[in-house]
Amino acid sequence: MTKKELSQLYYLKKEIRQQQKRLQELETAATSCTAKITGMPHGMGINDKISKYAAQIADLKGLLDLNLKKCFYELNRINRFIESVEDSEMRMILTLRYIQNLSWQKVAFAIGEYDEQYPRRRHNTFLKRYKLDENDELNIVK
Repeated sequence: MTKKELSQLYYLKKEIRQQQKRLQELETAATSCTAKITGMPHGMGINDKISKYAAQIADLKGLLDLNLKKCFYELNRINRFIESVEDSEMRMILTLRYIQNLSWQKVAFAIGEYDEQYPRRRHNTFLKRYKLDENDELNIVK
């Protein structure tokens, strides 16, 4: 697991929320409600939009659903990685930094340190020493 992969956790959560919102808009339109659909032409009734764009809506819904599944898969993979870390302090550092999105200073305070360099250095050393194998299990790199 790399720092870049761990950093994706924030954006994956954000992307999932956006995808879920977009799917909700499409489902609302498909059930003939009056929600606006982003990107649809104005001045048409919702039923006209649905009939005119039914195939496009179905395609887009399928693509969004697939993307959402990919996002959840990656989100779960990163969370499993963090939970698989045996060192309790390192697990806390990773959780605070990547799951809770805290700054390095706030991570330091949360673990009882005052220097933000302490958790950052532990984090960087940990990521250099460990890597995931093909089964997503931690291994020490020598």
